[in-house]
Amino acid sequence: MDNNNAQPYPESDNNEDVNLSEAQEINWVVVEQTMGITVAEIIAGRLQAEGIPARAWQEGAGEALGLIVGRLGTGHVVVPEEFAQAARDILDADAAAMEEEE
Repeated sequence: MDNNNAQPYPESDNNEDVNLSEAQEINWVVVEQTMGITVAEIIAGRLQAEGIPARAWQEGAGEALGLIVGRLGTGHVVVPEEFAQAARDILDADAAAMEEEE
């Protein structure tokens, strides 16, 4: 499975900022994989709160069947390539903070 996904810019809330003739492709990279889409959505929300554009996705068949294990059950958190290191740093810091609490 390819962990990179080229997609156009995400939708903007301000239509004046969007110029479709100048749309650029974004290379999305997986920064985290989870068991199921729910945890992936939480992680994507955490990254978005830090100003990093992030998306969560799961294979369509796995989501339709409610799977949370195996290839079809894996949730993926993706960010634009230029944000990948910052996203990983945030996730690593969060993981370290959780380990300290235990």
